Amino acid sequence: MLAYQFDRERYNRRMKWYLHDRFGMFIHFGIYSIPARGEWLRSTEEMPEELYLPYFEEFNPYALDARAWARAAKRAGMRYAVLTSKHHDGFCLFDTKTTDFKSTNTPYGRDIVADFLDAFRAEGIRVGLYYSVIDWHHPDFPQYGDRQAPLRNDPVAGSNEHRVFDRYLDYMHEQVREICTNYGKLDLLWFDFSYDDMRGEKWRATELMNMVRELQPDVITNNRLEVSGEGFGSLAQCDPTPYHGDFVTPERIIPPNGLFDVEGNPLAWEACITMNDNWGYFSHDTNFKPAPMLIHKLVECVSKGGNLILNVGPDATGRIPDQSLAILDEIGRWMERNSASIYGCGPAAGGPLEVERPEYGRITRNGDTYYFHLYENALGPMPLLGVPKERIASMRLLRDGTEVQLSNSWTHSDYPNIAFADLGPSPVLPDPVDTVLAVKIKEA
Repeated sequence: MLAYQFDRERYNRRMKWYLHDRFGMFIHFGIYSIPARGEWLRSTEEMPEELYLPYFEEFNPYALDARAWARAAKRAGMRYAVLTSKHHDGFCLFDTKTTDFKSTNTPYGRDIVADFLDAFRAEGIRVGLYYSVIDWHHPDFPQYGDRQAPLRNDPVAGSNEHRVFDRYLDYMHEQVREICTNYGKLDLLWFDFSYDDMRGEKWRATELMNMVRELQPDVITNNRLEVSGEGFGSLAQCDPTPYHGDFVTPERIIPPNGLFDVEGNPLAWEACITMNDNWGYFSHDTNFKPAPMLIHKLVECVSKGGNLILNVGPDATGRIPDQSLAILDEIGRWMERNSASIYGCGPAAGGPLEVERPEYGRITRNGDTYYFHLYENALGPMPLLGVPKERIASMRLLRDGTEVQLSNSWTHSDYPNIAFADLGPSPVLPDPVDTVLAVKIKEA
């Protein structure tokens, strides 16, 4: 067998849109939306199959409007979206031939993956599918002694004596083949997840990725065939496996300093973040993060070279919760005026100037334009650390194009090497969440 050869040029080509778009929507949806206690309830409650199957029999999200989902994402400024085609419970939102445990066999009767893809493509949003490589429903997936399977503590019902793992792998590979064959061009595949010794070739991962690359040559994938949410994987070690994945997936955390491989080169990464404390719909979880915080976290991700994918968990009727929609709309109002500081942007480092992250906010950059994200005003003119005033070609408020002039106040005469922006006499910034100052730099 030939050794795997990493094709950097092909990698850069397929990653171009992803590194530009920066902001996506995650959608966790399934029959777990009916008990409304999160997508892990079979595991957390060690629930046997017979207590879970009634939710399958009644699954009927009659209010599901995939175009409404897509329009909500578009209003928020999201450029790509990922739907759970199958979560750990094994329930499929697509019309697979491998199992009857699928949405087309429920009272709802529709292929939700197909509806999702059609709706989001119609809104010009790139599309991806999440697929869990574990499956608590399949009779050949190990249960007893597993770290998280529902029957892990039941030596009788969970016995692995007659389970044949290769039979499960054949099933799982065939489902991925269906996803890659039956739904047109996919932009992203989001695999979940590896743990303990269940990783890499335990999934026959080289074989799986060879198939994916043959059927969807331009699709990008994450790194969870070989690591869990906290791992960086073989691409970060500069010794990539055939199933290395194209980006890293820190979960519920933004890396403190961005992410880099062992040679110091930046890694592509995506912080996957919940709006409240759960991925799937959880009716009692009202611990929603406020929109201003999420705007700041999106800016933080971009300023460190990463993406943000923000989750919504539709309820049993198929509706995105009102709190989530309100948050998305508030984010969207900011993005409508300020998205140029997100799309196509990355860290300030590596640009024509050695600027410093200010105490009052963050900086993103696109080429020779630095976007200063101002979370609070200065006392007096705004210092732009690392920006000599003679290098400034223009300064504008991104939200409305207003020219901002250099300050000539006597108050900063002791700092001749620092440019100060004159934002006017008001102590209140034009946008109390994040006022973006676009500073275009001249060549030296």
